[in-house]
Amino acid sequence: MTIRGKVAVIGAAETDIVGVIPDKSALELHAESARNALEDCGLTVADIDGIATAGPSPVNIAHYLGIQPSWLDGTMVGGGSFMLLVRHAAAAICAGMCTTVLITHGQSGRSRIGATSRVLEPSSLEGQFELPYGANGPTTLFPLGLLRYMKDFGLTHEQVASVAVTQREWAGHNPRAMMREPITIEDVLASPFIAYPLHRLECCLVTDGGGALVVTAADRLASLDLPKKPVYLLGSGESSESPLVAHMDDVTTSRAFRHSGRAAFQEAGIQHRDVNHLMIYDAFAHLPIYGLEDLGFVGRGEAGSFIVEGNTRPGGKLPLNTNGGGLSYTHTGLYGMFAIQESIRQVRGEAAAQVADVDISVAHGVGGFFWSAGTLIFGTKETI
Repeated sequence: MTIRGKVAVIGAAETDIVGVIPDKSALELHAESARNALEDCGLTVADIDGIATAGPSPVNIAHYLGIQPSWLDGTMVGGGSFMLLVRHAAAAICAGMCTTVLITHGQSGRSRIGATSRVLEPSSLEGQFELPYGANGPTTLFPLGLLRYMKDFGLTHEQVASVAVTQREWAGHNPRAMMREPITIEDVLASPFIAYPLHRLECCLVTDGGGALVVTAADRLASLDLPKKPVYLLGSGESSESPLVAHMDDVTTSRAFRHSGRAAFQEAGIQHRDVNHLMIYDAFAHLPIYGLEDLGFVGRGEAGSFIVEGNTRPGGKLPLNTNGGGLSYTHTGLYGMFAIQESIRQVRGEAAAQVADVDISVAHGVGGFFWSAGTLIFGTKETI
């Protein structure tokens, strides 16, 4: 069974602001994003029979919003969980388990209002084989592969810095972006090291905010009076590798990235040349480099030069992370929802930094420290 073109995103919205929100809890951010997404498509909670979220229990979200769901999903495999949740919602809708799914995100990553902390159990694989050696958290685990990549492929500090510079250029066109002032490669390299070889400006922001999506069956669209055009799901994929960086097949590439990407492109029935717009989860500056290669847009060891040459910047042939990304737009901790939101905006033609003639957008997310991956391909009705 394929879900190509059988479901559509009809509502997509974020919280009123993203960045610093000291007066709202994580649960309130879920509710605000849900309200905005429902208003975006002209529906109410009475129209929702499916709930999905990552982090808190979907039972809590359903209760808080006053929804009696027929289907629930609380898949949590890291920041890219929302890519998987869209895929799961589409499958559930096609299987007749529900008709309209609300997927919510809300996180007080900066202000820590109602936030929960990740507890690493001593008995877990990470607790046994990483934590005792001082490897704990994103800034100590993500750079391990980057160091190996730089050695094997000759990637330079300047090329890694160019990712942050390019995404700041996109953020300069986005009034909602937290960081908008232009930066140079010199600025990035002059910022303090957080964990070698990553400088502060190559690390994601820490912010508050949320977003939500409303997903429904394509055959219901004719009966709905939608204020905005629906965005169709053309293809999707998901996969996982290891919870331990040291147990990856090769720390310079992600097996989960490759697997999920292949599945999504195969289901969508498209080629890379058909893609007008791309979002790759960027908790750190090297993740778009991995994503470009593992998704097949460029060859191994070529992504650094591809970005330096301007291909992903405004006016480039492959616009990438056009909202400014986790490096400059926002990063609440689980960033995947915001990458999806920008893909939807671009296909609708309503993004702050709108790319001309976007009819196919790819949103790719990572979970944890290359634990998992999810890939979504969105398109217009004409691309089905």
